[in-house]
Amino acid sequence: MMRRAAILLVAAALMPSAATPAFSAGKVAATRDWSRTVAPTVEGGFRMGNPNARVKLVEYGSLACPHCRHFEQTGFKPLLQNYVRSGRVSYEFRNLLIDGPDISISMLAHCAGAARFFPMSSYVFDTQPQWQKKLLDISDADKAALESMTDQQRVQRYAEIAGMSAIASRFGLTPAQSKQCLADPKGLKRLLDMTQAAIGAGVNHTPTFMINGKTIEGATWEELEPLLRKAGGRS
Repeated sequence: MMRRAAILLVAAALMPSAATPAFSAGKVAATRDWSRTVAPTVEGGFRMGNPNARVKLVEYGSLACPHCRHFEQTGFKPLLQNYVRSGRVSYEFRNLLIDGPDISISMLAHCAGAARFFPMSSYVFDTQPQWQKKLLDISDADKAALESMTDQQRVQRYAEIAGMSAIASRFGLTPAQSKQCLADPKGLKRLLDMTQAAIGAGVNHTPTFMINGKTIEGATWEELEPLLRKAGGRS
């Protein structure tokens, strides 16, 4: 089952430049790899690819969601290689928070910045079973302590237990920067606002995909790819 109820609980509880054309004798232009172009969006996510792409794909996902991890491991590479790199499809990831640990790791991924957001997210998905197990294995005393904390304290404690700062350090964040990131109320608010906006638009599970603003059925690459083709994402 996809994470529907948890999303609502979170919402309630935590209120490079274009390449220079080069021509050979056959007049074949050099192509740009649009997957190297990543920028933040006004909605709060990160978009990879041509901002003027004919097909705009948006994923509402969670770094703590196993279904999103499955898509990352099966669909992310072919999406980039066959659709995003050419400039025909842009891909935006918007966080839809499902639990407290998701908030912690998502804040750190956003603080890593546009250039590192997708590489860090991929690593977070790859190691998801390991860092989540650390949280599942906490003692009863730790669970009781978490219950007595404020939301902001809980965000930082989840990161400590799961070793999230060590993950972030692989992508340029020092321990001091990670601590500052996790204590930033504005960063927390941006993520919560993005989740609230998604719920307000009727998005209630992860992953949810939209193509050119329209929500589609299906959460796997096998279901998504034919719809990208139909929308004109690949000739």
